[in-house]
Amino acid sequence: METMLNVTVNGTIHQYPYGTTYRAIAAEFQENYPHQILLVNRDGKLRELQKTVKRDCSLSMVTAADKPGRQTYERSAILLMLKAFYDVVGREQVEHVRVEFSLSNALFCRARGDFALDGALLHRIEDRMRELVRQVLPIEKQSVDIEDAAAFLTENGMEDKARLLKYRISSRVNLYTLDGFTDYFYGYMVPDTGYLQWFALELFEDGFILRLPSLEEPEQVGKFTPSMKVFQAMHDAEDRSAAMYISNVGEMDDMIAEGNATQLILAHEALMEKRVGDIAEEIARRKDVRFVMIAGPSSSGKTTFSHRLSTQLMACGLQPHPIATDNYFRNREDTPRDANGQYDFEGLGAMDVEQFNSDMSRLLKGETVDMPTFNFKKGVREYNGEKLTLGDGDVLVIEGIHCLNDEFSHSLPKESKYKIYISCLTTLNIDDHNRIPTTDARLLRRIERDARTRGYGAQATIKMWPSVRRGEEQNIFPYQDSADTVFNSSLIYETALLKPYVQPLLFGVPRGSDEYLEAKRLLKFLDSKSVSPGTQPSATALSHVFEPFLCPTMTLNPLSRKFILCPGPCTPYPITAMVSSLRISLAFSNGNSSRVTTFSSTPPKFMIAIFFFV
Repeated sequence: METMLNVTVNGTIHQYPYGTTYRAIAAEFQENYPHQILLVNRDGKLRELQKTVKRDCSLSMVTAADKPGRQTYERSAILLMLKAFYDVVGREQVEHVRVEFSLSNALFCRARGDFALDGALLHRIEDRMRELVRQVLPIEKQSVDIEDAAAFLTENGMEDKARLLKYRISSRVNLYTLDGFTDYFYGYMVPDTGYLQWFALELFEDGFILRLPSLEEPEQVGKFTPSMKVFQAMHDAEDRSAAMYISNVGEMDDMIAEGNATQLILAHEALMEKRVGDIAEEIARRKDVRFVMIAGPSSSGKTTFSHRLSTQLMACGLQPHPIATDNYFRNREDTPRDANGQYDFEGLGAMDVEQFNSDMSRLLKGETVDMPTFNFKKGVREYNGEKLTLGDGDVLVIEGIHCLNDEFSHSLPKESKYKIYISCLTTLNIDDHNRIPTTDARLLRRIERDARTRGYGAQATIKMWPSVRRGEEQNIFPYQDSADTVFNSSLIYETALLKPYVQPLLFGVPRGSDEYLEAKRLLKFLDSKSVSPGTQPSATALSHVFEPFLCPTMTLNPLSRKFILCPGPCTPYPITAMVSSLRISLAFSNGNSSRVTTFSSTPPKFMIAIFFFV
């Protein structure tokens, strides 16, 4: 007798035979959804449509307009593109095809081998992709012993993936096959090529782009309007990583396992500090610049960067003064509300633009100005006697969400402003075909920061993240290319170091909550990362500054932004950490100053304090 199972869909119980595919169930409900169903959520766990129902359960549908569905479509489209690329060019002619980073509804890729990458070749590859789609070929998944998988990947020229598997704890791994082409992918796939209707290939700079639909309009190829300055920053970061032999997680894991974490950290820190110094020198050369305007998305490192830039500006003979645009919020009662009746603190309307321009213009003329402070508890702007006058060599370092928008500083002469866009533009990928989204790196930073400084759990941060992203799309990203320069605050090894702090927070997200699937996805991603050997520091000890110091004890003066060597003994907090042979000193808050203390039971040859952009 056939076993029938109770499957609850949208609150209604339906009965299906044991072994019915989720694809068959989804087909019955497709007409109720405006977009293609690509996955199902079974009792809080994502399942591919080719899987079967084996017990009573509750299902909800995941479409191409949902984040997990969009990621599944992208991943499947990459497999389709790779299959077509190797079919057209020939496997023996291809050294590698790398999916490097996302760029305006597209993926930027580079390929190397015995072929000429031109428009004609891409046209043939795209034609082959469409032929595979018309054939509606299955994408088959198989669980393979990890040793067998590593041997297979090595034999087929995918050393980057085989190297990664050396550090996997699990004994088995999933491989996907499309018409004889097998690859390793980190995530879910659609059942067959018939789902992949919307894509395009185009030449772009020294590579090509795979254009895909947007989340908002999943049934058409999205618009391609790239920020060329952001593209160049990411392209340069990719090339620097390759020069350091760290193009993917496996190569970084090798470096850590071989005891070279210290070299990795110091080399990357040197590159970053040089970049900050170069920006400071460029500002110093522009004699008319009096306002340094810094903007970037959440957890991009704006405050940290402004402090480091101020130090470098001082080294160039300038005197920086920090200005927080938050102090120019309108009083709470005058703040506009959004469509839901909530205060809209993200929009330009929340800022007292005219008062800001009046104060900055008066400072530019050499006048003395009473500077405001916004009292967030009372929701009002206050004046507490703080005055500021700009002298020769003085510059204002202004950080805020609207700093790249000229409407915010409309009265200031263009030549008096130097605008900087900062973001965490992650270029380290899991392997050649599995990329790490830049937004994931920022979300991990924010989860750690919110837990440490605001007492929020990961669930609260994940819940707020879509709203944060919408604000970025409206108020920051449209002005990226107006910046004089782009600063990439991504640290190539930061995710490995954040892992022990973020993992426990993500495990705390309740199963069944709306945020659980995202937490689980991030946990799976973190599982691919090795952690530098040694004792891991407490999560509460992480600071949002990344700065090296070669002295044992220092205090940060929050007014001058200078680090001062403590002449006498400082009260240490018992927090220690080690990355390979490198000792890490950790920052903590103590009254009106932030202290950095390095100590150890056995004195190391040298000590260094490291802080992270979060």
